[in-house]
Amino acid sequence: MRSPLLDLPGAVPAEAPDPDEGVAAHYGNPHVEQRELVAGRGFVDLSQRGVLRIGGKDRLSLLHSLTTQHLSELAPNQATETLLLDPNGRIEYALYLVDDGEFVWAHTEPGAAEPFAAFLTKMRFMLDVEPEDVTEQYAVVYEAAPSAGLDLTGVVIRELPGGARELFLPRERLAEYGRTHQHPAGVWAAEALRIAGHRPRAGLETDQRSIPHELGWVGTAVHLDKGCYRGQETVARVENLGHPPRRLVMLHLDGTEERLPGHGDPVLFDGREVGFVTSAARHYELGPIALAVVKRTVPVDAALEAAGIPASQEVVVEPDAGGNARERLRRPV
Repeated sequence: MRSPLLDLPGAVPAEAPDPDEGVAAHYGNPHVEQRELVAGRGFVDLSQRGVLRIGGKDRLSLLHSLTTQHLSELAPNQATETLLLDPNGRIEYALYLVDDGEFVWAHTEPGAAEPFAAFLTKMRFMLDVEPEDVTEQYAVVYEAAPSAGLDLTGVVIRELPGGARELFLPRERLAEYGRTHQHPAGVWAAEALRIAGHRPRAGLETDQRSIPHELGWVGTAVHLDKGCYRGQETVARVENLGHPPRRLVMLHLDGTEERLPGHGDPVLFDGREVGFVTSAARHYELGPIALAVVKRTVPVDAALEAAGIPASQEVVVEPDAGGNARERLRRPV
């Protein structure tokens, strides 16, 4: 689905295999666009993302019973995020949601809204839950700060920390929004800030084996004091008795290299492959950076190579993540 904001001056489209194909990668200067977002100005077209609208009086209780977040008592207009795990605790979907008192609105990765809605339909049984993929009707827009004078009729707002927000905007209003708002930023800018903020993304930081503890999602998307949900046994076992086999790190890449590593490129330690690159970008202050998933046993101060590029680590997930029960037993009384 091609965004109408690609018609704005300077827009350069993201292209396959970029998962954000269909929106602008940048509008001429990704570093300036990052600075504007950090300063609380501008917006990012996220209309490539899937949008779910879930109605029915049992919508929150069903999501609570299936996903990792405590949602049964979610207050209206309170933003949160949650994961759907498979029965073995591996990550299948990540959802960023808000309830407006009548519907749950959520955005997810491109192409994921339809299969997630189908899964909820299959799991609702006799419950009053009406999941719907409304990606063709609504677009997501990130605002670094609330825009003045925006007609909020029909717009659902997901407030974010620090004063930013996400809009579920009727898609027919997207072109007008772009014409009447300043400082558009592309997904390259948004991705650079996401990587610098250590925020994982489903489909990039995850593979078929990923569990929440490896990526730092415990606490933000996983509630540890709720009842059973799909995959909960794995989460509880790692939290109480063990450690995840891998961990997310941020890499500071050698700035003398002109290239960036690609998704899936190997990460080496002493010539041995110990992980893979998940995302990479050029940050306006930090220079070239990346996220990677490496073996838990890799020393936190080890010098690494990412696709042949020298890199130093910044710890995102500690090697001893999880294992709380074991650590409590070791403490002296």
